Amino acid sequence: MTDRPFHVLLGPDGAGKSTVMAQIATRLPGWRTLSTDDSLVGAGHALVTELRRHVVKDVLPHLGTVYSADFLASLLQTAVVHLRDQLERHDPDVPLLMDSYYYKILAKCRLAGVDHNPMYDWWRSFPQPRAVVYLDVSPASAWRRSGDGARLNPLEYFGERPGWLGFESYQKNLRKLMLEEIRELPMTIIEERTGAARTAEAVAEVLTR
Repeated sequence: MTDRPFHVLLGPDGAGKSTVMAQIATRLPGWRTLSTDDSLVGAGHALVTELRRHVVKDVLPHLGTVYSADFLASLLQTAVVHLRDQLERHDPDVPLLMDSYYYKILAKCRLAGVDHNPMYDWWRSFPQPRAVVYLDVSPASAWRRSGDGARLNPLEYFGERPGWLGFESYQKNLRKLMLEEIRELPMTIIEERTGAARTAEAVAEVLTR
């Protein structure tokens, strides 16, 4: 696979990655952004957003009964492969910022109970970024941003229903696993800031150093 330099924007749930990705497209017009978020998926890839919708609507409510954690991981892999495919087609002369890559999905699969899976070794064989920009946010701030749990999905907290303790525990474990996965990569941590504009400004500064 051809070497195609890129950066990854990573962070826990509620860190504001999607908002920052949207602002980066405006602040750095020469850059391309790549994500599986509904608002950022490119034209012609509606299936990616549709699969994501089905994971949240159909699979997560019945995880452990109708659907296994392995089945969930298999569906989430479609997002990982989509990002890899888009990276392979990307013009290496155009700077690229990718949302989360496989790091966050791998951590969430592990938290869902799939601690070991041959897929993980395959994902880890994919090209690695030039650097990772990690958006940090406290669980308390992320909880407020979720409407005190009203907008959470079951891959964002421990327990049968959203609650502060289950959310805080999940987010702390998610952070630990993500940082563990990228420990050998160059990384800049962007501490929590007030407002998306200030966060996007900090990310843009790191990307254009």
